[in-house]
Amino acid sequence: MGKKQFIALADKIRANNATGPVTAYFTYSQILVLADFFAAQNPAFDRSRWLGYIVGTNGPSGGALHIP
Repeated sequence: MGKKQFIALADKIRANNATGPVTAYFTYSQILVLADFFAAQNPAFDRSRWLGYIVGTNGPSGGALHIP
């Protein structure tokens, strides 16, 4: 997987956790398992950047969020 796919998956997780029923939320431990797997598969994967994007502390490329 590449950067676009990692961002697309993070977008889906964020959308699901924002609008889906509580019983369908991805837990933080499930997200950590995914991050560990991605890091093992792709040495360029930035685990902290991806996790930060999911929890909303940074934008998809790791920079500051652009809030209109």
